[in-house]
Amino acid sequence: MLIRPLGHPGDLGWVIQAHGELYASELAWNTSFEAMVAKIVGDYAADHDPAREGAWIAELDGQRVGCVFCVREDDTTAKLRVLLVHPDARGHGAGNALVSTCVEFAQGAGYERMVLWTVDGLTSARKIYEAHGFVLREETPQHSFGHDVTGQLWTRDL
Repeated sequence: MLIRPLGHPGDLGWVIQAHGELYASELAWNTSFEAMVAKIVGDYAADHDPAREGAWIAELDGQRVGCVFCVREDDTTAKLRVLLVHPDARGHGAGNALVSTCVEFAQGAGYERMVLWTVDGLTSARKIYEAHGFVLREETPQHSFGHDVTGQLWTRDL
């Protein structure tokens, strides 16, 4: 498993496509989710501070199999975004490696805490977040991505 900085040709498009395809096939989410990921990726690509924001790709046998972004929420808070592990890489430690990389970057960038938003039911992701010290702070029922979901806000001190 290799974790490398995002930056190879095709990385940005892969993040968007992989999210769209995977969440559609596994959870039947509609394209509004892919559009949200495209906005996150586009905002990062258009204007990010490399000292305070980063993004990484996980590779297995030379193929992209995962990603995570660390973006600025505010001066003291980093936000973990768009964590994804392709089914081909599950069980290889990609999720843990990506979250570790993201948290370590945020600590090194001087943030005091890290937050993330997800939805209830993503059991594997929840286990990774808990293992890295994130605590569930808030749950909000909502209709997103074509379904009724429970949005979750997770936080951890750095």
